[in-house]
Amino acid sequence: MTEITGGVCAPKGFMAGGVRCGIKPSSQKKDLAMIFSRNPCSAAAMFTKNKVKAASVQVSQENLAEGSLRLIIANSGNANACTGQEGMSAAKRMAQAAADAFLIRPSEVAVASTGVIGVKLPVELIEKNVQALKSSLKDDAQGNADALEAIMTTDTRKKEIAVEFDIGKKPVRIGAITKGSGMIHPNMATMLTFITTDAAIIPSALDLSLRRAVKKSFNCLTVDGDTSTNDMVVVMANGEAGNKLIMNETLVNEGSTAITDEDFETFCAAMDHVCIALTKMMARDGEGATKLVTVNVTGASCEEAAEKLSKSVAKSSLVKAACFGADANWGRVLCAMGYSQAEFNPLRTGVSFKSGKGEIEVCKEGQTVNFCEEKAKEILSQEEIEILITLDEGNAKASAWGCDLTYDYVKINGDYRS
Repeated sequence: MTEITGGVCAPKGFMAGGVRCGIKPSSQKKDLAMIFSRNPCSAAAMFTKNKVKAASVQVSQENLAEGSLRLIIANSGNANACTGQEGMSAAKRMAQAAADAFLIRPSEVAVASTGVIGVKLPVELIEKNVQALKSSLKDDAQGNADALEAIMTTDTRKKEIAVEFDIGKKPVRIGAITKGSGMIHPNMATMLTFITTDAAIIPSALDLSLRRAVKKSFNCLTVDGDTSTNDMVVVMANGEAGNKLIMNETLVNEGSTAITDEDFETFCAAMDHVCIALTKMMARDGEGATKLVTVNVTGASCEEAAEKLSKSVAKSSLVKAACFGADANWGRVLCAMGYSQAEFNPLRTGVSFKSGKGEIEVCKEGQTVNFCEEKAKEILSQEEIEILITLDEGNAKASAWGCDLTYDYVKINGDYRS
């Protein structure tokens, strides 16, 4: 597998673009994005688990029910959430306007919105600018860049990736862009993630690969403990790579002998790589964040326990604050593990901190060890740090990603609407 440039435009047959339509009246930045496939696509998606769902989520869930798609249209600056029937009408009008521009059905369109909750979406601005948006579409890195800019809100870093790998003897590509900086917590973060691939793959296999990837990536990401109303990840596959059609494990296991589809596993490995890379980018760009924090748990009795423990430590406000202050307060790590509701033995637990400046053990068998405070502070002062937790109870492992908690997080969210 090789990382390449181009984002969502790297796979064959995809175009993307973005324009400024005025949803963000005080900004000159683009705020309306589109991703289009010249051929019909298999499609899959996952959405927020918040009971309060934005109109865009509800419309996209309905449109994606059959596992096919051609186009994604997304706006930033307005979440179109908690806006009642008027908001639902606006989301449907977005889909209809995009569909009309390409003479396709509205059900072939996914709609996404991000921004302030509880404000009516000026959908007439979107309708007025759909043709300009269509004209902005390009099949290159610039098209990808324009679409990415148009979905960003409080993001300070661009988040994109593309990879190329072989299935059979055919080169296949996956490309992706995402936005996400705050209101990020497991069970889908405050994020819009759009993934394209030119792989030939049936919808059920695409859906399974996405769910597997999200479980070990986006659902292991936390910035501040909030899960938003608009979160979604959508993947479209148009088959232009010309590979042998990828099936999923369920279909190839219908006989008496269990067989693993190697092509499916190859595709899943690439999807995992893309989603984990985006997860790290979002954690690094957490609102006000200065550090990417990775929590690695090894030696757990089972994968479920490892996941619970890693997530609990990554989301702990006290651990995050200690990381900001470069304070080797390992007791906060064990405390977060203790309320995770995961089974583990504190007396068989070890903790170390690691970064580009080295690694230092601070806890062994649930107790402190003599360590150099100055060295620990140097390690924790780096922009990327790891919390390594060893349990000596089995072979299961898991990772979670987060960031430090800084003064700027409160500043950003204290005046978000302004």
